[in-house]
Amino acid sequence: MTAAAACALSTDELNVNAAVLEKKKTPGKIKLGVCSYSFHKFDRAHVIEFVKQLNTPWLNCKDVNDHLPMKPPSATDEAIAAYKAAGIEVTSAGVIYFTTKDATDIQQKFEYAKRAGVKLIVGAPTREVLPDVESFVKQYDMRMAIHNHGPEDKQWPSPLDILKVIEPMDKRIGLCIDVGHTARSGTDPVEAIHKGGARVFDLHIKDLADLKVKESQVAVGDGKMPIRGIFEALHAIDYQGYVDLEYEIHEDDPLPGMIKSFAYMRGVLAGMGYED
Repeated sequence: MTAAAACALSTDELNVNAAVLEKKKTPGKIKLGVCSYSFHKFDRAHVIEFVKQLNTPWLNCKDVNDHLPMKPPSATDEAIAAYKAAGIEVTSAGVIYFTTKDATDIQQKFEYAKRAGVKLIVGAPTREVLPDVESFVKQYDMRMAIHNHGPEDKQWPSPLDILKVIEPMDKRIGLCIDVGHTARSGTDPVEAIHKGGARVFDLHIKDLADLKVKESQVAVGDGKMPIRGIFEALHAIDYQGYVDLEYEIHEDDPLPGMIKSFAYMRGVLAGMGYED
């Protein structure tokens, strides 16, 4: 090979490497979805209409009202068919509580998720029941994202409490980080995301005017939650899941605050050069 050819090859290699580096710098896609519990006072028809108005196709669906009934099985099928017809994807089922070691009870909840066509359960198993749940995670090849519920929760106040327990367990068991409950537990949500890393499977987002007070929830952007820092942390860990708005105020008329929340989050993402 001549010196000139070697030089040309080196330049080509540099160009390829530069392209790879540039691609790595390109922000990924944060997928803004909704928790159906935000509409727990409304029926499925309203949920579908509200989700369309929020201009998102992604829904974390709960067995509340008739959003995604667990029983009878035909009701689950009917709900999923209605969402599909509306162009809405049910990304996960939950929160589902696991409070008994009864294998039949655990299995019917995994069957429910399987019937719904999801591969992620947002769950709240007790510490005692978690090893039993793990066996079904393996059997069904289904991920379990354990949801923390703040200082009132004697099982899982913070995502860091969950991490300590699940570290040696099956890698399909991870976290659903609720940033509001996380902040109220005294844990920085940004820190929790970084520490959770690949075990962050889902994220429920909300904002608080006072990061210690549950009742201080406001529209996203009106409080003190580090929204930009949360998005940056998710990109840093190469997060592949959803950021689901869980709006738990103004339950009789939640849509205006949710529209405002989505507008703010999309504005933050656009300002960071990210897609929404």
